[in-house]
Amino acid sequence: MNQTVTKASAVISPLGDSALVITFGDSIQYDIHKQIKTCKDSIELNPFPGFIECVPAFTNLTIFYNPLEVVAAVKKKEQKEFVSPFEVVSSILQSKLENEQTEKELDHRTVSIPVCYGGEYGPDLEYVARHHNLTPEEVISIHSEGEYLAYMIGFAPGFPFLGGLSEKIATPRRSSPRTSIPAGSVGIAGMQTGVYPISTPGGWQLIGQTPIKLFLPEQNPPSLLQAGDIVKFEPISKEEYQELQAKEGGK
Repeated sequence: MNQTVTKASAVISPLGDSALVITFGDSIQYDIHKQIKTCKDSIELNPFPGFIECVPAFTNLTIFYNPLEVVAAVKKKEQKEFVSPFEVVSSILQSKLENEQTEKELDHRTVSIPVCYGGEYGPDLEYVARHHNLTPEEVISIHSEGEYLAYMIGFAPGFPFLGGLSEKIATPRRSSPRTSIPAGSVGIAGMQTGVYPISTPGGWQLIGQTPIKLFLPEQNPPSLLQAGDIVKFEPISKEEYQELQAKEGGK
């Protein structure tokens, strides 16, 4: 498999015949996220011929492109030797990475998400509290006081993988996943927290639920949250949850 290693120590690898992956590291950390976000924003601001979209993950960025449009753009420049679409796009991105400036701080959008913790909305809150010798109220306080970075969106449409969870409430996944989890459920898995945007099977510890819709198929992009967002959770009462749920249902 052809690979390109850039001066920025990123590795560019093909993914099928219409995509490639730029790998920036092998661990979840802010510096790697910053490189991914900077690269993504740069490509989207100045897309190359045939570019379709970028998909960020914890340690890499996948770039999808139309190989026919890439080749057509090369022919317009009277390229005599055949060069594969991957080689063309890889060369463009290699140059971009070598000249990229990552010293500038990222601008993060902050999104507040209301959550009704515990009870029928958070059936695992008591377990998380016992696991750490805390009260449910202490778990709620620690969770809602944090600020969480959305490293990536995946698993299910609009599902945010949020980093920054306090070690005080970090809890392993359930040994037996649930076959169905309500949309809006807020969960904990290890050092991450997240929100289930749709009803789906899952094994995270559920501590609360939000009435806010995270998956918005009628919009573009169809997700409330995007990689790079900062998320804050705001505790609300059951009555407030039901009021917001009624408003969301009326939209």
